Amino acid sequence: MAKYTSEMAEWLVKQGHEVHVVTAPPYYPGWKVWPKYSKYFYSRSIISGSIVWRCPIFVPSRPSSILRILHLTSFVFSSALMLAIQLFWRPNLVFLVAPTLLCAPSALLFSKLSGAKSILHIQDFEVDALFGLDLLSERTRHSIFKRLAFYFESIALSKFDIVSSISPGMIKRLRDKGVSNKCISFLPNWSELNRFKNVEVSQKLIKELGIRGEKKVILYSGNMGEKQGLESIVLAAQKLQTREDLVFLLVGDGASKKYIRSMAIDLNLSNLVFAPLQAYEDLPSLLASADVHLVIQKTGVADAVLPSKLTNIFAVGGNAVITADISTTLGQLAEDYPGIAVIVQPESVESLLSGIHKALNMPRFNGIAQAYAQEFLDKEKILSRFFGELDE
Repeated sequence: MAKYTSEMAEWLVKQGHEVHVVTAPPYYPGWKVWPKYSKYFYSRSIISGSIVWRCPIFVPSRPSSILRILHLTSFVFSSALMLAIQLFWRPNLVFLVAPTLLCAPSALLFSKLSGAKSILHIQDFEVDALFGLDLLSERTRHSIFKRLAFYFESIALSKFDIVSSISPGMIKRLRDKGVSNKCISFLPNWSELNRFKNVEVSQKLIKELGIRGEKKVILYSGNMGEKQGLESIVLAAQKLQTREDLVFLLVGDGASKKYIRSMAIDLNLSNLVFAPLQAYEDLPSLLASADVHLVIQKTGVADAVLPSKLTNIFAVGGNAVITADISTTLGQLAEDYPGIAVIVQPESVESLLSGIHKALNMPRFNGIAQAYAQEFLDKEKILSRFFGELDE
């Protein structure tokens, strides 16, 4: 999400707009504030023409459901103070990216006091994900807390001038939650297509990540959190351990990485390699060097959280195995564009294995996926259309 927000801010600056960003210090995906940043103090910097204010935030090293709420609440209060300071600037547009929806009251108040129009952009339906993923206890999920959470969400959705989201399935969910059609706008995630076009396989990078010999690479790259359910990858690697021509590569970090790594060690897997999050400059080469890309999510998540990594996988012409129900946006995409990806049942190791075998038998370069990216995922086209509609 930070990627798309920063790229949008940079694009707006190039169009001649003045942009202020109120955010937290970077801590994703390892739940640890990056070096040279502070979680205790405010800071100001200029990045690609935008003025960026970073606010104090509580970052738990081992995030539980309660600690996550405290984590988000700390930013609500620290960012509200910074928004109050921004009143002297008086913007024309206030753009809130969710998560976190908890910032909606302060964003709406700031919008009202400054006379600006307000946009709520939904990257994740965090309330749906919270209760759908069983992150809370059974008792809590059926308590007044659940009713209050959905009530708060419905009030927030009804108060913004525009509510946007990133996929047709998530747009439909907005309608189901009572948002009027006249207030809904479509703002999909995009790819910087030129960076991912005609990228060569990098055997040098693969070796640096710990893979030896000529092997077909089955890649998972990104956040290793609870909503992914990466245990299925470890179990799939166990089933394929006799295939000496295959290796699973897990690149990234997150709250579940330690558990997933210990699971792989307990199973004594030699065909599963872990690597840290790679620099964004190396991402095109990393994606181009994989034979199969795994986009893993738990049941019920696919239309609450749309994996942004797919845009770049499609742009590089990769073969993706996606865990999603056929009724979701991703399932519908695979039906509308046969060959664009392989859809398999979530949380089923056998289905995942079947999908991997199918993807391995596909041509290594997926022209259907790249053609889709060229047509629908171009950053310039998407942002020009979205803000052009706002001007109208």
